Amino acid sequence: MPAISETNNLGDLLKYEAPNLYSRDLATVAAGQNLVLGTIVGRDSTTGKLKALDPAATDGTENAVGVLAADVDATLIDREDALLISRHAIVANHALAWPVAITSTEKTAAIAQLEARGVIVRTAA
Repeated sequence: MPAISETNNLGDLLKYEAPNLYSRDLATVAAGQNLVLGTIVGRDSTTGKLKALDPAATDGTENAVGVLAADVDATLIDREDALLISRHAIVANHALAWPVAITSTEKTAAIAQLEARGVIVRTAA
């Protein structure tokens, strides 16, 4: 019998958030990306749009500003309806989507950036 697998959902990722949707923002994801729930994102300092975290960048996307709370397919056009967890929340480390080549030092720095914004990353959440 084949194994059944399921992708993460918001309950896997988000373990606590402030009342009245205080933890969430609507944001724009820049075109050319197809990002999954749990993706750590940075904000392009020129356009103000979100992109997947890129620790090697110098355009602002090297700094973690939040975690996507839903899949966002911006392959062809900017998506202005991205749900971003950006403050006063707890997220589960196992449900985060990190860049493939991220180092442990870069990951630690990104977690510290999120925590400075009030988004706590829990290993055992």
